Amino acid sequence: MSMSKQLLIVDDDQEIRELLNEYLTRAGFAVLTAAEGDEMRQQLALHSPDLIILDIMMPGDDGFTLCQQIRRDSQVPIIMLTAASDEADRVIGLELGADDYIAKPFSPRELLARIKALLRRAEFRQPEKEKEPSRRLRFAEWTLDTLSHQLTRDDGSLLDLSGSDAQLLGMLLQQPGVVLDRDTISDATRGRESLPMERGIDVQISRLRQKLGDNGKSPRIIKTIRGSGYMLIAEVHELP
Repeated sequence: MSMSKQLLIVDDDQEIRELLNEYLTRAGFAVLTAAEGDEMRQQLALHSPDLIILDIMMPGDDGFTLCQQIRRDSQVPIIMLTAASDEADRVIGLELGADDYIAKPFSPRELLARIKALLRRAEFRQPEKEKEPSRRLRFAEWTLDTLSHQLTRDDGSLLDLSGSDAQLLGMLLQQPGVVLDRDTISDATRGRESLPMERGIDVQISRLRQKLGDNGKSPRIIKTIRGSGYMLIAEVHELP
């Protein structure tokens, strides 16, 4: 993801907690754990996790009850763990406000993919009261019109971008200083994660840099963050 995210795992099975803690920590997440409802509430009083992984079958308050309690105060994404592929459990969980579910036994790799997808969806969800983004964004010696996809240089020369290039540039300009990984970029611009060994995002970034007159080796606009993704480093101004 674009930055380190915090996950809360709520499961009474110590082996599962330890397995997921180790696996998700290696994947770059900050991981909190809780064995039951009271521990979960203690963690939520101290932290604000970006996503909760919540087991249904637990002693004391079960996952359904805890999901209801969470939803009273928060819209944090919730993935529910079910002991079997029981349709009734899945339906109840989703009706109570869970965002996704996965049946035990599950592949940690599949769980990781679901976590990433939910976090991307939450990251790009626009709050209802958030102001409309500016149509014109100025950076370096360029101004992008996000509706017409037209780039204007300070010298008055014009450059029309393809839809995908304008979408990529607009995405970078709206999050200056934030590292965007390839999966995030691909999901937002192509509707899917990048495939293993796929170089399409790198090629598109290179093409965009060339159009902007930016040098990847000594960038002024888009910087490669090795092993992570790309970040817009130019200062951005919203124009009326």
